[in-house]
Amino acid sequence: MGEEINQSIPHPGMLNVFLQLMKLRVIVLLQVTAVCAILVHDLLARHDLLSIDRTWMDTVQTIIITVVAGTLSAGGSNSINMWYDADIDPKMKRTQNRPVPLGHISARGALIFGVIIAVLGSSLFFLVHWKAAFWSFFSVAFYVFIYSMLLKRRTPQNIVIGGAAGATPPVIGWAAAAAGSIESSNPFDLGSPIPWMLFMLIFLWTPPHFWALALYRSGEYAKANVPMMNEVKGPKRTVAESKVYCVLLLLLGAVPLFWPESGLPLLWSIFATGLTIWYAKSVWSIDPLEDFDENGRMPKAAKSFFRSLYYLGWMFLVLVVVCAIPPAWLGSLGPLV
Repeated sequence: MGEEINQSIPHPGMLNVFLQLMKLRVIVLLQVTAVCAILVHDLLARHDLLSIDRTWMDTVQTIIITVVAGTLSAGGSNSINMWYDADIDPKMKRTQNRPVPLGHISARGALIFGVIIAVLGSSLFFLVHWKAAFWSFFSVAFYVFIYSMLLKRRTPQNIVIGGAAGATPPVIGWAAAAAGSIESSNPFDLGSPIPWMLFMLIFLWTPPHFWALALYRSGEYAKANVPMMNEVKGPKRTVAESKVYCVLLLLLGAVPLFWPESGLPLLWSIFATGLTIWYAKSVWSIDPLEDFDENGRMPKAAKSFFRSLYYLGWMFLVLVVVCAIPPAWLGSLGPLV
C-alpha cells in the first residue's frame, strides 16, 4: 500500500508532493495566530505596557523567521503523521488522495522528509530565542508521539488532549518577540499571561472545531477504526460536549478581568464575547439527528466547522486591532492597570 502508483491521478511532481505532505492550507491559520501574537506583543510594547523596546524592523524580522520556521516545523509534523497513518488514510474519503495512499511517495519518504524539515524548522527558532525553539520542538513531539501514535487510535479524547500541539503557535510567536526581555530559565515564563490566554483560546476551540468536521463526515473515522467522539459516544454527546467548550471560550474572553496586569484592553472582552456568541450559535444549531445531504454530510455540522475557521481568525485579528489603539483613546475601556 502506498508503494504502487495510482494511475488515476497523475504524479504532480515532487515539489507539489512535498507541499501536499506539509498540508500548507492547514498551516496558514496556525501561522496567522503566531504572527498575531508577535504583533500583539510589539503593539503593547509600543504602548509601554511591556518592558521591552521593539522597532518595526525587529517585528518584521521576527515575523519572517517565525513564519518560515513555523511552516517547516508544522509541515514536518504533518508529513510524519502521513507516514504513521499510511495504513488508515486510504480508508477515509478525505485522506485517500494524500501523496502516500496515491503512491506518489513512499511512507518512508514522507517520514524522512518530515523529520528533516521539522528539525530544521524548530532549530531555526534558536535564531531568536531558545524558548521559541523549545515550544516548537515540544509541538512537533507532542503531535507525533502523543497525539498521532498514543491517543488518536485509542481514545475519543484524542483531539482534546492532542489539541495542545496545535495551540502552541502563539506561544512560540510571543517567545520569539519577547526574546530580549525573558531571562528566566523556566520555559513557561514568557513574561505575560497573554500567550497562555491565546494558547487556551486555540486549545478550547479545537474540540468543537474538529468534532464538527467528524460529524459532517460521520462514518469515515469508524471505517479506519479511529475512535472519534461521535463514533464512540454518539452525535448527541458530541454536540453536548462541544457546547461546554463554547461556554469555556466565552469565559476566556474575560481574561482582562482575571489578569488586569496583562495590559489587555477591556474592549477585547466585548469583541471576544460577541464573536464567541456568533460562533456558539452555529454549534447550538447542530442537529445530531439531521439527515445527511446528497454528499453524505450533515449540513449544519459542516456550517459550524467552516464558521469555526473564521471565528479563530477573527478572534486573533480583532485582538491585534484592539491592541493597536492607544490606551488613551480607549478611556475606561483601556488596560485595567
